[in-house]
Amino acid sequence: MNKQKYILAIDQGTSSTKSLIFDSQGQVVARGLELLNTAYLDNGFVEQDPEEIYQNVLAAVKKCLDNFTAEQHSIEDIAVAGISNQRETFVVWDKNGKPLHPAIVWQCKRSVEICENLKQSGYSATIKQKTGLIIDPYFSATKLIWLFRNNEKIKAAIDNGEAYFGTIDTWLLYKLTKGDRYLTDHTNASRTLLFNIQSLQWDEEIIDEFGLTGIRLPEVKSSSAYFGESHFDGLFKNPIAITAMIGDSHAAAFGEGCFDLGTAKATLGTGCSILMNIGDRPIVSNNGMVTTINWSTEKTISYALEGVIVSCGATIEWLKNELHLFDKSGDTESMARAVSDNGGVYLVPAFSGLGSPHWQMERKASLLGLSFGSTKNHIVRAALESIPFQIKDVIVAMEKDTSIPLKALMTNGGLTSNAFVMQFLADLLNEPVYKSVMADVSALGAAYMAGIEPGIYDGIDFLRTLNKHRTEFIPHSNRATQNQCYSDWLKAIDGKI
Repeated sequence: MNKQKYILAIDQGTSSTKSLIFDSQGQVVARGLELLNTAYLDNGFVEQDPEEIYQNVLAAVKKCLDNFTAEQHSIEDIAVAGISNQRETFVVWDKNGKPLHPAIVWQCKRSVEICENLKQSGYSATIKQKTGLIIDPYFSATKLIWLFRNNEKIKAAIDNGEAYFGTIDTWLLYKLTKGDRYLTDHTNASRTLLFNIQSLQWDEEIIDEFGLTGIRLPEVKSSSAYFGESHFDGLFKNPIAITAMIGDSHAAAFGEGCFDLGTAKATLGTGCSILMNIGDRPIVSNNGMVTTINWSTEKTISYALEGVIVSCGATIEWLKNELHLFDKSGDTESMARAVSDNGGVYLVPAFSGLGSPHWQMERKASLLGLSFGSTKNHIVRAALESIPFQIKDVIVAMEKDTSIPLKALMTNGGLTSNAFVMQFLADLLNEPVYKSVMADVSALGAAYMAGIEPGIYDGIDFLRTLNKHRTEFIPHSNRATQNQCYSDWLKAIDGKI
């Protein structure tokens, strides 16, 4: 009888690190959570302490191992580990492994002016063609340019070829292997603005144009690969292999089973990230999407289009905290159902601008179509409806870009608990929408990835057989009514209501 093998999955996020242990059937057997501090500074600067991130990971892993052994399992049965990480956040360190600056978080806006200058200098088309991305502070490189121009220590290190750049996966691997391994994977590399997704290489021309000649960059491997081994600072008596590294949103897509053309995932949280599998070749978007590497194994490179929605759950929190329309977010479902429709009320939630596919980042939010007959229930319903409307905007743009019809939409995140939103989304798309019963899908994706290389999971076809338990929402509303609602939403976007 074969002995059960377990996989440690580390999901290092912006606000916390989750550590989970999965068995060979993809089931969770232990968990650990450790909260992480973030410094929100003036001028839109957002930073974290690189050493604290590393210690945060170790603390989460220790809690998970304590939970694992408390359930009468043996640590020796954990075969491999996988890492998913907050994307775009990066660290720069010196040849001795000492950080030269706090980690700059993906939310940081310090490079807005640099981005505008790059656009005005005519770099947008080249960047989009080579990297699949747009010039935006969201992605790592423009903030690295800011450091080069504003930090003498980092400028000197880059000029001398002694500055090591890494997204959080690379930093953690470097620390876990005592500086022995300096690697990243395709997904994280594809979020930096420095990686050519056509050639699958760091793009020397872009690096030189950005003035970053001399920066050290990690070797890029498949998401599923041997990355090294670690004792996790003594938490393991014998070192375990790290066999996966992958950006968290990409890990969620993999954990949700986005293995085939046209399959997509939407994470409904404060904002929303939508990734759709577009196959084994990159397609440059003409409709406001970015192109990224979805996931990769040593046999397969999967590309995706991604749409980023700025405000989903944040809209609901604003209604609760600022307008006091309800006490608990869970109350919104019954409020929305208390009226037969939105009463002609539409909320365009551009509180921090509109993301994909509109990219109107200077726009402000608006509430349209109000009358004396409007009630707070209509406003709440309009806010909830804005979430499926924005998702449909993204899906429509993806289908225009690729001519690939949506095959299935898998969803995860806190807002999926709102059945009104889920049903409205299915009705609007006129396609089934699936809600994951697994809360930690990024960790699950990292575990799936980690299990492929050592053969714990026997490839993609085997993964299809796991975790099929999902809640399905079937479209059942009148199509003409839904089409009219969506048409009116587009009018609201154009300010014509």
